[in-house]
Amino acid sequence: MKKEMTSNYEIACLKSQQVLVNMDKERLMELLPEIKIEGDYLTIYHFGRKFGVHIETGEIIAMEDDLPISISEKFNIYLLFHYVKPGARVKGEFVTFEKLKNTSQFKPAFVKSVLEPFANTFAGHMDKLKEACEKIGGKRIKASDMGYEINAFECIPIQFLFWDEDEEFEARASMLFDLGSTDFIHEESIVTIASVGVDRL
Repeated sequence: MKKEMTSNYEIACLKSQQVLVNMDKERLMELLPEIKIEGDYLTIYHFGRKFGVHIETGEIIAMEDDLPISISEKFNIYLLFHYVKPGARVKGEFVTFEKLKNTSQFKPAFVKSVLEPFANTFAGHMDKLKEACEKIGGKRIKASDMGYEINAFECIPIQFLFWDEDEEFEARASMLFDLGSTDFIHEESIVTIASVGVDRL
């Protein structure tokens, strides 16, 4: 099943890459001011990692490291470029995942594939969570035992909240999303974005 899903993402990425080639790049930069031009590339940061999207081919490369680029990272960038709506803006109001537009049906997948791995990975390791969050540009917030606000993209800030395990309770995690997030990207992609965030941490 996972292989089939990966294959589907790869096909979708190739199609998205082809569509991007013919997009109005100036219009795209008006909708997403965080995009910059560097040589032949449109550059954008995704969870603190700088990517370049080739203006003529649509190919995505890492601009500052030699690490592999996951299909999910590519898909998130392509979907952001394709889906952003005119007038989309960061609203500054954070809500839980299921309170975003049309996301409630994806909550079980979100909890299982994002929140549970997040909590389990850092149980008993808040020092490592702090280091990881700050390494990718997170800003400490006064929420939970260890809370950080991290930009998935500049237009999609996410608050990562973590409560460590103790004698009575297992570690818990939550995420809050800006209410305007689904004006920038399809609601189903919020799960993929959050998953990439946990992978980066």
